[in-house]
Amino acid sequence: MAVTIAEEAWDGADGVRLRDDMRSELAARYNIPDQEVEAPTAETVSTFLVARDPDGVAIGCGALRVLDDGTGEVKRMYVSPHARGTGAATGILRALEDHARRLGVETLVLSTGTEQPDAIRFYAREGYHRTDGYGPYVGEPMARCFALDLT
Repeated sequence: MAVTIAEEAWDGADGVRLRDDMRSELAARYNIPDQEVEAPTAETVSTFLVARDPDGVAIGCGALRVLDDGTGEVKRMYVSPHARGTGAATGILRALEDHARRLGVETLVLSTGTEQPDAIRFYAREGYHRTDGYGPYVGEPMARCFALDLT
């Protein structure tokens, strides 16, 4: 499947739908309504990408939030279940890494969780290494944090 990835507005209808789908999936996995700490917003996200299938249907998204000290954080990485395995997630991640480099980010960090073994495997496969928690994830037992050196 040929997937296109482009920057879109945070509050665009497709992005909102994808993020709502992600929240629903995570709520079911963790059996809690919303576990997000410091949720990203249009004001805190520097880049928001949407992946689309050949018919133009939005199938995935991801965001970049630039933190202090040359660090960026990957947020809202999500691909619709029917589109997993198509390369959309890898494409989104690589595009976020490219955006981060252009913004001068030296290290990307991200957090996923214990009930997302597929995400844990994905980030490890894509070259991210496990780290201690950062920011709001320090000491959080369900968090699994990763980092990638972009230099």
